Amino acid sequence: MLGSPMISVRNLAKRFGGIVALKDMNLSIGQGTIHAVVGESGAGKSTLVKVLAGVVQPDTGVVRVGDQTVAIDSPVIAGKHGFGVVHQDVSLFADRSVLANLFVNREPLRNGMVSRGEMEARSRALLRQIELNVDVRAPVSQLDMGERQLVGLARELLQTPRLLILDEPNSGLDRHETEHLFTVLRGLRDKGMSVLYVSHRLEDVFAIADQVTVMRNGRDALTKERSGLSEADVIDAMIGQQRDTLFPPALPANASTIRPQISVQGLGGGRISGVSFSARSGEVLGFTGLEGSGVAEVFEMLFGLRKAQSGTVRFPDGHGLPKSPTEAARRGIGLVPANRLCNGLMQDRSLAFNISNIVAGARNWGSRLYSPKVAAAGAARQIDALRIKGRPDAPVSSLPAGEQQKIVIAKWLETAPQVLLLDNPAAGIEAAAKRRIYALIRQMAANGCIVLLRSTEPSELTNLSNRVLVFHRGRLAGEVFGAEMKRRTVLHLTTTGKMPEVEQPKKKLVGTMA
Repeated sequence: MLGSPMISVRNLAKRFGGIVALKDMNLSIGQGTIHAVVGESGAGKSTLVKVLAGVVQPDTGVVRVGDQTVAIDSPVIAGKHGFGVVHQDVSLFADRSVLANLFVNREPLRNGMVSRGEMEARSRALLRQIELNVDVRAPVSQLDMGERQLVGLARELLQTPRLLILDEPNSGLDRHETEHLFTVLRGLRDKGMSVLYVSHRLEDVFAIADQVTVMRNGRDALTKERSGLSEADVIDAMIGQQRDTLFPPALPANASTIRPQISVQGLGGGRISGVSFSARSGEVLGFTGLEGSGVAEVFEMLFGLRKAQSGTVRFPDGHGLPKSPTEAARRGIGLVPANRLCNGLMQDRSLAFNISNIVAGARNWGSRLYSPKVAAAGAARQIDALRIKGRPDAPVSSLPAGEQQKIVIAKWLETAPQVLLLDNPAAGIEAAAKRRIYALIRQMAANGCIVLLRSTEPSELTNLSNRVLVFHRGRLAGEVFGAEMKRRTVLHLTTTGKMPEVEQPKKKLVGTMA
């Protein structure tokens, strides 16, 4: 470590119900250093940040600032200990000025009135230091993403923190904006500030960090000086041991003479451009990429949530992109969203209502009005088929997370989709429920459905998919299949945008014995 520890955590542990987020987590951050924390999705990085920010309290463990043990039980206390946090999604008031956002809830007063002049004076030198050249009286809505990120950073720097915590700070930034951010961070480090940099992007970690800690399963799996590490070292530490028993074997495909497919050529819009791929019935095609890589845009276009700007798409029914989610549902295209609480379920309604509400509007025969009798029959059918532990009349909110996720899938199975988009379908649920979800994916593929599976977990992709498409910075960076279908390959391509170099076998020296 390049400096004496400014902060250290020892044996931190945190559980959320049956999910272990942190377990015996250890970390030391030196004075005047940039310390990166990396790990796969679900490794515990966000929970660690929330503990240090005072948003979440650990079940056990110790946090020390210098040689003093402290209890960080609120964001206010975190600030008093000198911790400043810039979250991935910077929370700013878009309709208020830059200046108002910098001093929100701590505006300086003069004669009982907010002193705009003092606010400008206090922020002027800082904004010059981080090279943020904006009109501080203009509303934040007029700024681009990079400028907004720097406003969030400046807001924390005005508190002169000893430790600056950055959680995926450049996920929405382009390369130029990222380099600007890195220049600012190096300047802060050189002035003695400590920085905790949490990221998925290995290329950025290797460009900015002094030390790197790899998290896996809620623990620190590796801590080392960045200069002594390679990307392969970090990826190997992130992967660790694999639990193959979590994934059921593939099922034989049901006999069929027709093999419909989806074909995508040159799809573009938003962050993506020139995306082309195809998938056939009975196939599970995996999709992955870091936040902002473009996978979300592809799924939104295929489901009618976003309009494409270029390209052609042909679905099994012979038609192109749906103009709306309603049209998609009526054409046999389903989407299981990543956020089941906000987009997938109505928590206060019954299992029967949730399971039947899509098919009622999607059917092209009979009445599209909701029928309690028809809903009960459909719910009973899916509850039995998916072994859902709940009564048809029970509210969805009464079920555990794994059962709720099966409800989201069940309502689309009622429509008998030809194409099903699954967006992180097993995220946030315990292992036994994950295996049941994976078994459903196997069964859907065997029944002839085209399954497009988006996941942030390489193990899911490599164990469930026939092929994996990896996106990086808005482009399709590569396709992984066959002998290359390994977690390490997917992770390397995801974080760097490049296929890992193939290790060449060592040549036998002439004259040596066989």
